[in-house]
Amino acid sequence: MTRAARILLVDDESSIQRGLMPLLASRGYEVESATTGQAALTAFGRVPPDVIILDLGLPDLEGSEVCRRVRTQSPVPIIVLSARGAEADKIAALDQGADDYVTKPFSPEELLARVRVALRRAFDAHSSETGKLRHGDLAIDFDRRRVLRGADEIRLTPKEFELIAYFARHPNRVLTHHTILTTIWGSHAADHPEHLWVLVGQLRKKVEPDPAHPRYLISEPWVGYKFVTEPE
Repeated sequence: MTRAARILLVDDESSIQRGLMPLLASRGYEVESATTGQAALTAFGRVPPDVIILDLGLPDLEGSEVCRRVRTQSPVPIIVLSARGAEADKIAALDQGADDYVTKPFSPEELLARVRVALRRAFDAHSSETGKLRHGDLAIDFDRRRVLRGADEIRLTPKEFELIAYFARHPNRVLTHHTILTTIWGSHAADHPEHLWVLVGQLRKKVEPDPAHPRYLISEPWVGYKFVTEPE
């Protein structure tokens, strides 16, 4: 990326704005802030950011609704920054398309690390993988970031595509929870398996002919998952 990465900071807490705006700017990022959900959507439409840092408890729209609306238009990485630490809140945000979840109070350096991971993954998604892979009746098109079953396209979110692409590169092999979490989200996610549970559940609903009896994404209890390309 030759220009400075753009970050949209969405939070109505003045202390967060005062602390993060200069910190992000000091690391070379171009930062725009918003204190309401509607202002965030307006800023997003005016100048698309490279990463969004998003609070859930906004005064007008719920942050999860902002996430949902953004996700209908863009795969931009979204890092939720919230005081809500319950697992249900994390799962709800991830279900709406968030890529990561940081609980307040937080370490500024940890947040910066997660921003770097999000930017690196967003850049790699557009530059590193080319060509196609076919497993069974599924085809993974890396150039167009599409998955097809036969002639029918399966609509996936950016994270869903990233996960199935990772599975497809390691067929018929058990991948541990820890390996998948650190590969898809970064080392900070190793202790947050709910990220993976949600994403695998979403993928199964879209990819599997019968999600209740998976054909491709097979659970290995207490260990991880295996992407099966041939019937066992």
